[in-house]
Amino acid sequence: MLFVGDRPARTCAGVHRRALLQVGASTVLGLSFADLLKASAPAGKARAVILLWLWGGPSQLDTFDPKPHAPLDYRGPFGTIPTRVPGVRFGELFPLLAKCSDSFSVLRTLTSQSNDHGIAGTIGLTGSGAGGTGLDGKPLPGAPRPALGSIVAKAKAHRDTGVHPFCVIGGKLHQGKKAIIGEGGGALGATYDPFRLVYDPATGTKVPALQLPKELTPERMSDRQQLLAALGAADRSASEAAAAGKFDSYRGRALAMLTSPTAANGFDLSKETDATKDAYGRTRFGQSCLLARRLVENGVPFVQVNWSDHVEAEEDSGDGGWDHHYRNFQIMQDRHAPWLDQAASALFADLKQRGLLDSTLVIALGEFGREPKVNDKAGREHWPGCYSALVAGGGVKGGRFVGTSDAKAAKPADTPLTPADLNATVLDAIGLTSEQLTGMGLTPTGRVIEELF
Repeated sequence: MLFVGDRPARTCAGVHRRALLQVGASTVLGLSFADLLKASAPAGKARAVILLWLWGGPSQLDTFDPKPHAPLDYRGPFGTIPTRVPGVRFGELFPLLAKCSDSFSVLRTLTSQSNDHGIAGTIGLTGSGAGGTGLDGKPLPGAPRPALGSIVAKAKAHRDTGVHPFCVIGGKLHQGKKAIIGEGGGALGATYDPFRLVYDPATGTKVPALQLPKELTPERMSDRQQLLAALGAADRSASEAAAAGKFDSYRGRALAMLTSPTAANGFDLSKETDATKDAYGRTRFGQSCLLARRLVENGVPFVQVNWSDHVEAEEDSGDGGWDHHYRNFQIMQDRHAPWLDQAASALFADLKQRGLLDSTLVIALGEFGREPKVNDKAGREHWPGCYSALVAGGGVKGGRFVGTSDAKAAKPADTPLTPADLNATVLDAIGLTSEQLTGMGLTPTGRVIEELF
């Protein structure tokens, strides 16, 4: 049986199997989405966004804002390497990104208002801490704003593509066992909640909201006989749900997306060459980045790739997040840095080769940074005072480094920036005006980071 969430489901009343198949059958004169992007995108305006969400908070000093002249107990054990930008250096664990540093820009003076993962995560994803809940379980005043992905989805949604406008690759974000606030549509409604996918290197792409039979993964949705058999079961159970009034518009769109040939093509990593898969890295994050490229190529306006579901390392009952309170340098050297270096550099190169980088805005960041001084466990504590982000494509100029931090990367020496500023920049890059935001019932916040353009 096919389930939608935890409820038996059907399509909306009156929508049957044939209509579902027709959702993704329409094309625009045989043009691919990549063709449409290149043909219709105004100069300097993004048509899609990929957010690489580095949940847990990477260290700014060990990545893209090293301080080689700081004392050892601040700079850490890693050296630095030159980039393609004269006078600018990265941490030595990022050679591939250093070689293509003229393809992206770096924000080095982001600041957040909280050192609590839950609240800082809400701020990072929505631009505001309103409604955010920390480990103490007490929500901040105000209603949560919609996630950045939800706002972009509403602005860029096109019903004739057969794809959901906001996809998240990865599970719901948690700290400890508490889900954070701000991943969904909020005041925009559940229609703009993300369609969630999970990629597992051993089993492929999974769709948690639509529990398919084990033998029918999204990669196999092109098998018409199996697809029709599954839809037959879906029709029967969905009819009961619709009659009971239990099928909502979000899940209807999710099911339509899953059965759309266009959308199913976006899920299908089997169509990628081994060389491409190797270039991204055979890791969950690497293959998720490749999946993000496929989704954008097939019409999804906003794709968020979660590095992990939980902020903590496996030793703290997490799943490998960036919350490195101890063994930061070992974990960085053995796993996190090479995975990020390979996947992000491959994504930039792949988008550029396919003619999609100019129309796809890519951002990589966490919810805050790490304390400059190394603790007694060879780790770094939370640090909202200064952290970095990578920004590429969508009209952003490559090789720019916006903002300068102080001698220990503890606070901005100039050009302080906030997540609200970054979100405002994304919305501006896709062409969303303050008037349009106001029309959605949202108050514009933050300033556009003009230094990126």
